[in-house]
Amino acid sequence: MVPFAGYEMPVQYTAGILGEHNHTRALASIFDVSHMGQVALRGDDPAVALEKLVPGDIAGLAPGRMRYTQFTNDVGGILDDLMVTNVGDYLFLVVNAACKYADIAHLKNGLSPMIEVDVLDDRSLIALQGPSAAVVLSKHAPGAEHMPFMTALPFQIDGSPVAVTRSGYTGEDGYEISIRSVDAVRITELLLADEAVGLAGLGARDSLRLEAGLCLYGHEIDETTTPVEAALTWSISKRRREKGGFPGAETVQSQIAHGTARKRVGILPDGKAPAREGTEITDADGNSIGMVTSGGFGPSYGGPVAMGYVEISHAAKDTPVQLVVRGKPRSARIVGMPFVPNRYYRGKE
Repeated sequence: MVPFAGYEMPVQYTAGILGEHNHTRALASIFDVSHMGQVALRGDDPAVALEKLVPGDIAGLAPGRMRYTQFTNDVGGILDDLMVTNVGDYLFLVVNAACKYADIAHLKNGLSPMIEVDVLDDRSLIALQGPSAAVVLSKHAPGAEHMPFMTALPFQIDGSPVAVTRSGYTGEDGYEISIRSVDAVRITELLLADEAVGLAGLGARDSLRLEAGLCLYGHEIDETTTPVEAALTWSISKRRREKGGFPGAETVQSQIAHGTARKRVGILPDGKAPAREGTEITDADGNSIGMVTSGGFGPSYGGPVAMGYVEISHAAKDTPVQLVVRGKPRSARIVGMPFVPNRYYRGKE
């Protein structure tokens, strides 16, 4: 157990990080992510109101659908990234634990007084992730197996109401389940009773998301990085790119049109030595061109993987670079991500 964003969080359980990582890839694991912030926005057209704070297309989000976006500042830097779900009569937001109090204040200050910011302090959140997740959950919530990626539905599990999204942070198929906190342990234990399901902690969560090429706030993204630099331009729709109307829109629009000085990339080190966060990236002549933001051993990949930012002139795939590990330059190259193919369920063809 370690302190994390004001909570005590498990780094690993008895299976260990490697065992939990592999179990998630093979079957299914439960991650306790109740530290995340859960917020409901209610009132007169909260989607239009929220678009004043984020570059994502929220007004075009259909009921039962969810979208990834970011809170941006006046220069396009990322204050936090978040998931937004259109529940129907309100918007459901999930924000990062370390930023949630600042996010809540940002929402209350930035939205009209006609929009109610309802902090759901009485809710817990668990993530059921892995290729067996659909089979397991459908035993208790029939129909969940048919949900496509990035959709949401309400269910009853063991007599308790839950809100289910087909989403997650591992690159695997899976779900996030919002539960009344009074029901959380009982429902978690019910799912854990399935022989396919194990527990997983922060260590496996980090190795899985790294292999999936997913950003972690405070590492790949922060107030000094824009969505364009972070290779998240895909999360900004054509309408929002053209019309703007969100903080830092001019910066983001300019970067989309003219490019950026740096970009987030995947990095594949040669050999077996991992390059950790903070490792300097240089060109062949030893000139500093960037920094690793996340790195480690990829259990499913079978070797070290990393991501970070490099000058745009060195961001093309297969560009050779060097990683300065313990003062010694080691060969590496720029690669695409994810390192391990994502297995999100898109629905039947």
